[in-house]
Amino acid sequence: MASLAQLRRLLRDGPSRLMRELGAFGVVGAVCFLVDVGLFQLLYAHVGLGAVTSKLLATLVSMTLAFVGHRFWSFADRARTGLRREYTLFVAVNAAALLLGLTIIGVVRYPLGQDSALVLQGANLLSIGLGTVLRFLAYRRWVFVEESATPREQPPVAERVR
Repeated sequence: MASLAQLRRLLRDGPSRLMRELGAFGVVGAVCFLVDVGLFQLLYAHVGLGAVTSKLLATLVSMTLAFVGHRFWSFADRARTGLRREYTLFVAVNAAALLLGLTIIGVVRYPLGQDSALVLQGANLLSIGLGTVLRFLAYRRWVFVEESATPREQPPVAERVR
């Protein structure tokens, strides 16, 4: 349960902090979006790789860029809970978003039989949009946590009982 001080801080800083994080998330996301879309198009339409392989490679490159941008800018004022922990959770969240994207591309390409670069790019854009919402919510909740949510910040049990 949130303490009174945490509640006050949330009411005081919440909306402006949310807007800062959302704005930075949007900028990092826009850059990574361009990388994802451009690389997908390059790999599928010009290099000749398969649609799912192209999506996988484009996502892996854009995901790596996104971690650096989000850790050091979008969520820079949040607790640092360790690079290994953050990156592991970041990869897990992005793996879920990637599976969503691969599923959408795969369904459009194979069961629906679409091989047009334009149709597949539309499916790619849909997968990116859905993945973006999933990632923002998960990053704020689990990857880049609030300072007060870190275990080392909690007072000893005797002080919490009072």
